[in-house]
Amino acid sequence: MKIEQIYTGCLAQGAYFIESDGEAVVIDPLRETEPYLKRAEARNVKIKYILETHFHADFVSGHLDLAKKTGAQIVFGPGAKTNFEKHEARDGEILRVGKIKIKVIHTPGHTPESSTYLVIDENGKEHAIFTGDTLFIGDVGRPDLAQKATNLTKEDLAGWLYDSLREKIMILPDDVIVYPAHGAGSACGKNMSAETFDTLGNQKATNYALRADMGKEEFIKEVTDGLLPPPQYFAKNAQLNKSGSASIDLVLEKGAKPLSVKEFEALAGMEEVLLIDVRDKEEFVKGFIPGSIFIGLDGSFAPWVGSLVTNLDTKIVLIAPEGRGEETVKRLARVGYDNSLGYLKGGIDAWLAAGNEVTKMKTINVSEFVDDFRNNQAIKVLDVRKPGEWETSHIDFAQHFPLDFINDYMSEIDPKETYFMHCRSGYRSTVAASILMARGFTKLINVQGKFDDIKESTFPVEGNCPSLVGK
Repeated sequence: MKIEQIYTGCLAQGAYFIESDGEAVVIDPLRETEPYLKRAEARNVKIKYILETHFHADFVSGHLDLAKKTGAQIVFGPGAKTNFEKHEARDGEILRVGKIKIKVIHTPGHTPESSTYLVIDENGKEHAIFTGDTLFIGDVGRPDLAQKATNLTKEDLAGWLYDSLREKIMILPDDVIVYPAHGAGSACGKNMSAETFDTLGNQKATNYALRADMGKEEFIKEVTDGLLPPPQYFAKNAQLNKSGSASIDLVLEKGAKPLSVKEFEALAGMEEVLLIDVRDKEEFVKGFIPGSIFIGLDGSFAPWVGSLVTNLDTKIVLIAPEGRGEETVKRLARVGYDNSLGYLKGGIDAWLAAGNEVTKMKTINVSEFVDDFRNNQAIKVLDVRKPGEWETSHIDFAQHFPLDFINDYMSEIDPKETYFMHCRSGYRSTVAASILMARGFTKLINVQGKFDDIKESTFPVEGNCPSLVGK
């Protein structure tokens, strides 16, 4: 038996390829099928099953394409209703793959159909569990995502999750390996570890949600407290995973198309076309095509697109680094954005070579910001970080403008005022500033660097340095 975790950092997502004696299963595959097909071919194994732990909300799964290309059977847990053919497994059902067995364990809570797959090795030993979003390393899945689809409350689902963990998972041997669907950075939980697997015994000792003396009421309060609203695209992706999505091959054929400058300009001039520049933020601020917005490919690209672009059918034209156009289209498709129309061939260099103008974004570092503050203590600051970051520490006179909910805060800023925008690394503030500039705001200054640096000795307090407040 061989188990391989295929981890995708942008989505903080783990898919799995398990093989035994000429047969294989894929668990929670991403939309593109190539990684799994290549492994099957290289190892001369046949993919027998595609196991889904639940209806994913944060990405579009590749189960349909993979099943069509391999003949593998799609398997969901009890209660999963789909618009396509699949096997709805029973709680406790055994699936045989080569010389190993996989036991289906229904573990509702994150969603009603959520299931854990227990791998029993050739010797009959319970070896590993694939927990999906039921159990993470250091956390458990949020219980609020399936509320609207089920007419259940998050407290109802949290109660189910408590029972699933204690009655189905915690009774397993301590040396069983836990392989979850996500790690740190995913919005499917609150406080996941950066580790991507662990033993169940260590999780019992360290994961707050598995504390032996925790009662159900305390558990429900703990896992439901402080939940931020889920990204707006989650419900749409979950629906695509239930009803079926277009073939990734067709999406790439249409969207991964190099465009000449003239073709690009023609598309950019159309109504309802969104220009997304995915280059590094350092390059973007030096010069970008007017009207384009920045969502850098090397940040949490797909989740930020999903949070900020509210319509999955939006027509998107791309400005990408050389050689990364097709990759960008693929990563958009992972979260359901299938309407890419192409990318500018030659990128920003081709745009400039054609004699076209670019817009620049004024960008300064924290030290320069402190100097500006000393000269004018009435300056306005927009802090675009998440609420938890803001509560921990923020400049006392700053205005909170979280990027995730930028559309809800637009009415609170004055286009006549000058604003200094900041996050932590400069990625999110560049995204936010580009969106505002595309909407006609011109008096924006992007601050790159951590404002915590204000505490350092390089910025002495006696010089009227801005102060931080928070926990």
